[in-house]
Amino acid sequence: MNIRGANNRSIRLMLVNDQPAVQRGLKMRFTLEPDLEVVGEAGGVAEAISLARALRPDVVLLDVEVQDTDGISNIAALRQAAPHSVVVIFTLYDDAATRARAREVGAAAFVAKHQTEETLLATIRRAAMTNREQRRHDGTVEQHGRSGA
Repeated sequence: MNIRGANNRSIRLMLVNDQPAVQRGLKMRFTLEPDLEVVGEAGGVAEAISLARALRPDVVLLDVEVQDTDGISNIAALRQAAPHSVVVIFTLYDDAATRARAREVGAAAFVAKHQTEETLLATIRRAAMTNREQRRHDGTVEQHGRSGA
């Protein structure tokens, strides 16, 4: 499956990480990918919610531990503010309990920081593609529902 550059549209990505060096490194790395566009950066969840609402990224890359709170605890609020966006967790905490918590509150995917950059890139692309397909399907279902009424 070739998911790089799916639909010939760049993936709009927002980064949420409270470590400036990590944030800069991620942004620099993603800049090298022709199908990824970093549209916003936040150091905490409160800022991320506001930015996601305004910027409408395809994917929010969220660290579990950010300055103002536990990222996982706020995924639902983030998704409510930006229902068009999916959340990919990017964290040091690679344990079953953290993964389960993230899934339960609506994270689309989970990538541990020790995994390869190829894994991170593929996960972001897959999450964006799945989200686009779901939105397209939901729009089709909604249109059919209205026309049949």
